[in-house]
Amino acid sequence: MGWINDAKANVATDTARKAYEAGKQTLVFKIIEANASHRTTGVMTGVGDQIEGIESQGWTLTNMCAAEGKALSGDRSALICMFRRRD
Repeated sequence: MGWINDAKANVATDTARKAYEAGKQTLVFKIIEANASHRTTGVMTGVGDQIEGIESQGWTLTNMCAAEGKALSGDRSALICMFRRRD
């Protein structure tokens, strides 16, 4: 995993921990992943690392929707993920 994915995973994990400590019941988190090519199938390492980071803090991914588009430098996938608190 690269340093950008590491940083994103750390932010996701920290955000999830703070929301859990604050007693939140739901966490909605936007994950953006750069695509090497939007026409190929493959592992989205950065997305997986962020989801794992959030789930490690007591959350379960319950819903997700996705969209693809262009940002400043190319193709991107945006995932809106809804997590529910695990108690």
